[in-house]
Amino acid sequence: MPTPTAAAGAPGRLRAPGHILLLSCYELGHAPHGLAMPLSFLERAGFEPAAIDLAVDELSADAVRRAELVILSVPMHTALRLGLRVVADIRAQNSRCTIACTGLYAPLLERALREAGADLVFAGEHEPALVVLAEALDRGEPPPEAAPIALDKLSFPPPSREKLPDPSSYAALVREDGSRAVVGYAETTRGCLDTCRHCPVPAVYGGRFFAVGRDAVLADIAGQVEAGARHITFGDPDFLNGPGHGMAVVRALAERFPGVTFDITAQVTHLLRHRDRLAELHELGCAFVISAVESLSDAVLAKLKKRHRKRDVFELLELCEQTGLVLRPTFVPFTPWTTLADMRELTDAVWDRGLVDHVDPVQLSIRLLVPPGSLLLEADDTRGAFGPLEHGALSHAWTHADPRVDRLQRDVAAVAERCADDHGDPEDAHAEIRALIYRASGREPPPRPKTRRRRVPRVTEPWFCCSEPTAGQLARITSKAASRSEV
Repeated sequence: MPTPTAAAGAPGRLRAPGHILLLSCYELGHAPHGLAMPLSFLERAGFEPAAIDLAVDELSADAVRRAELVILSVPMHTALRLGLRVVADIRAQNSRCTIACTGLYAPLLERALREAGADLVFAGEHEPALVVLAEALDRGEPPPEAAPIALDKLSFPPPSREKLPDPSSYAALVREDGSRAVVGYAETTRGCLDTCRHCPVPAVYGGRFFAVGRDAVLADIAGQVEAGARHITFGDPDFLNGPGHGMAVVRALAERFPGVTFDITAQVTHLLRHRDRLAELHELGCAFVISAVESLSDAVLAKLKKRHRKRDVFELLELCEQTGLVLRPTFVPFTPWTTLADMRELTDAVWDRGLVDHVDPVQLSIRLLVPPGSLLLEADDTRGAFGPLEHGALSHAWTHADPRVDRLQRDVAAVAERCADDHGDPEDAHAEIRALIYRASGREPPPRPKTRRRRVPRVTEPWFCCSEPTAGQLARITSKAASRSEV
């Protein structure tokens, strides 16, 4: 693949509409923030980029042929899997354009992206580097040398969303009563203070985080509310990295947009440390909190370098019950260190703690991904569990010492996928998964508990960012005919 040495057109050509093309493949069922923020930087610099979310719209041959610079956002594993195909297709159609890939996974799998046809990768606080690249190409100069990861503090303009599909094109909030609301998306911080070994964020940010100015965040929210959003997902890796900043934003949100709810993501330890804020979050309109519990095995949690333990999870559940805040835990239940006893304890906790409607069945199927750059590959007590990089899966290979665990993961994934395909009752899926887990260890599953179910708010997009997507999941994500509100 020839690497472009200069923009193909005359100087100034990149400032014409559509000669810079921004693309996104998938961002967990919401409008792509990985395009909205670069768009604002490029537009502020005088460019007129086109933007297409391939999870919603088609990419035309005309758009590809017109492009002198293509910027593809790959902030997560599923987006990267899809993005490799997109890069190869664009390179086959347009040999002269410069292709840059951005997002968390771009530097981790730079080699795969370059083999597919990409020229450059950027991550971290990378938007100014994109502007520098565009300006150089616009002058007819070669792409400038730039570090793939930038960690400089920026002054953020409000994200630009006018060229993106409106929020109703994406996942919806389903409230307790079954009614639905259009969901918007915002970020108050980028990066993360913590260095959990299995997470791609510390591989890029190294334990740092950066705040997005409150005015920029609120302007972003205001535009989405005007477009019909009645719920905002805050996609910060951890909303409580900067608790004062985050709380100021949601207080202003509640004051300016009464009735607009929101959800956040925060670690167990941060939620416990700021327990005095849980009731206020609920009162301000927090519909639920996502927290990466990952496992109830203290041994596994230590391997992943999570700062909480099982007792902390149960303490948080009790605090949430007292304050009315809904906790939606996420898991990575299948790791090289998981035992069948761990899986029994996890599924029992889902039933005994009344979490059937809090936990998407797919959460019990997730198998640990280990991309290049993962901190798991550096630690003495974990790196020996992983083999070479599997180029198809884009993850370092691992096989459990107990073959029953790997078989169980495949069986649980099949149940979770069928539930998503059929829009089935999660209680039925959880019951079937529990039976599989017990039978894998030679035990008869307990009778299905007769518990009072508590319907809780949820967004209609299962969490696929931490595991290798199945063929069915990829088909759903890329299906233009499937309504996001029906996932």
